[in-house]
Amino acid sequence: MPHSFNKIWIHAIWATKERMPLIHQNVEQTIYQFISEQLRELGCPVRIIHGMPDHIHCLFLLSPQKSIAEVIKQIKGSSSHFINQNNLITEKFAWQTGYAAYSVSESIVGNVFEYIKNQKSHHQNKTFQNEFDEFIKLYGIETK
Repeated sequence: MPHSFNKIWIHAIWATKERMPLIHQNVEQTIYQFISEQLRELGCPVRIIHGMPDHIHCLFLLSPQKSIAEVIKQIKGSSSHFINQNNLITEKFAWQTGYAAYSVSESIVGNVFEYIKNQKSHHQNKTFQNEFDEFIKLYGIETK
């Protein structure tokens, strides 16, 4: 085969340092737009970014030239710098060290999009920790 093809959807989730509720409604769209632009520059087209004051969800196509770790490291670093340089919040901003990333089948991209889009209503009934624990269990990930 003379060409390589891939289409790998990634659902990534990461939290603010110590899960502090720092992403307020008045700045969230600015932050999401910056992250979206950064992902596109890395060759990772974005379908949606949305979240809560203490974490975000992002659905994007992974660039064939990048690893998930490279992409997330770059995005978290550049967005922290952007938030702090532009004084978008009053405190020093940082993301928590880790992240979660899951591959998404093309057949359920629409469902994941809706799930991310409805984060605010979803979290009226479920905490971030409960959500995270469910993902860990769903994907069979050992955390210890």
